[in-house]
Amino acid sequence: MKRIITILFAACVCCMVNAQPDKWVKKASKAVFTLKTFNADGSLIGSGNGFFITADGVAVSSYTPFRCAAKAVVIDAMGKEYEVKSIIGANDVYDIAKFRVDATKCQTLRTAPAAVENTSLWLLPYNAKNAYSCTAAKVKSVQKVQNDYDYYTLEATAPENTVGCPYLNANGEVVGIQQQSSSDDNTTQYAVGAAFATGLKMTGLSLNDPALKATSIKKDLPDELDQAILTLYLASTLGDAQSFVGLVDDFIAKFPQAPDGYSYKAQIMAAQDNYPEADKYMKLAIDNATDKAEARYNYAKMMYQNLIYFYDSASHAWSYEQALEQAEQAVALDPQLPYLTQKAQLLFACKRYADSYAAFQDVIGKGGRTAECFYGAARCKEQLNDTTACLALLDSAVATFSKPYLKEAAPYIYARAQALAESGKYRLAVNDYNEYENLMISQVNSEFYYIRSQVEVKARLFQQALNDLDKAIDKSPDILLYRSEKASLQIRVHLLDQAIETASECIRLFPDSSDGSLFLGLAQCLNNNKVQGVGNLLKAKDLGDAQADVLIEKYGK
Repeated sequence: MKRIITILFAACVCCMVNAQPDKWVKKASKAVFTLKTFNADGSLIGSGNGFFITADGVAVSSYTPFRCAAKAVVIDAMGKEYEVKSIIGANDVYDIAKFRVDATKCQTLRTAPAAVENTSLWLLPYNAKNAYSCTAAKVKSVQKVQNDYDYYTLEATAPENTVGCPYLNANGEVVGIQQQSSSDDNTTQYAVGAAFATGLKMTGLSLNDPALKATSIKKDLPDELDQAILTLYLASTLGDAQSFVGLVDDFIAKFPQAPDGYSYKAQIMAAQDNYPEADKYMKLAIDNATDKAEARYNYAKMMYQNLIYFYDSASHAWSYEQALEQAEQAVALDPQLPYLTQKAQLLFACKRYADSYAAFQDVIGKGGRTAECFYGAARCKEQLNDTTACLALLDSAVATFSKPYLKEAAPYIYARAQALAESGKYRLAVNDYNEYENLMISQVNSEFYYIRSQVEVKARLFQQALNDLDKAIDKSPDILLYRSEKASLQIRVHLLDQAIETASECIRLFPDSSDGSLFLGLAQCLNNNKVQGVGNLLKAKDLGDAQADVLIEKYGK
């Protein structure tokens, strides 16, 4: 009985094959290709099938062969080979990839509307050597995937090695793409809707897609400018310098009127100390960009940042004055707040403090009431020796944040602490330093504790100062200054035994320094041990300490 059923099914299939619509088979077959993928060393790692959807070489296929691939080629029905230039999109769940090959005149297949149950379709395999044929199938059921796309269960017997091949309707239009069967039943096939594959595209976040990350083949840029810009930013953070350079070049070619690509290219050149090339690309941005103001803003930003971080470079061809000129031209074209802020910053860099202050006030008056702008204005007043105005502006900077403060407020609280200390308001300064420590507890270093200890001493908060010196020593035990300051303060508050202990530790750890001997000798003299004390003062003198003579004169009698 089983044999009879098999024979009958085979006969049905034969009838279905013979019933193929010959009018489009030959032409459609020229759009189907075989795909081969390779490792970096050139060894074959996978193969599959696919078909062209645009005459300029956009194609779809199964995704699986692309996994771990460094190179891929397609071979069309005429035996002609094309290299895969870039991946446009991929989905590993439904085993679909969309990509671009190096071709300009490809035979294509049109995408059809969705098929319904009981519709007849034809599976078109890769046909080499003019062996044109296809296999009939019938749609058993249609499901929706990812809300908008169709997924087909088909009644058909598929030849081997047809994953990625198209299912076409009676008009020769693609309805679905053959999937790898998950069962041993060769009479049931599965296909994902063609619109799912053709709709694949790159977005700004696609570089994080595991399917795309799993292949080394170059990724296409998104077609939308904002998404392409996001792609560039994301690529700049991934650490793959070679791929990033290629992506920047692709961006410039694809979006020549956008300034972003030129800016990234200039950054690459500047990082190589090739400032003439960096300058060339920033000028190209101005020449080609639609938004001239943005291009000049980026140019000024590029110069400003490089002057700040790489000022000592022998090949540096930029100046703050040049950057200011570009910033002023950007403002003239479009006086928006970021451009006005940049102009104010560059006026400060050019040491035109009164002009810079006026520029920051202009920004603030136009709604730019940010901590950054208040801080910039405060720095101007600091340079102009207007302490009162400086503190008032720093108060305004801190006031832009709400309590309880978050880390974003920390730099401005620290700046106010410094200004308060310089104006003699030591206890208020200590309060700000304490707030800063609370916000940045995991990041404060020994220098912070030393600085705060110095202010605490001036505020006569001696025990707090000693505690901070202990913290500084704990974080940086190899810095002599912290131990010397501790011994000095212990002597000042008459903790002589502790001072003797601290100074002795200085001598042990830093025998070539005079500090330990000087403070040990002074502490001993004050502790009624002048014989040993003067002896240690003499050792400090021998080590080159100029202060020792005065103390020897005082206690050596």
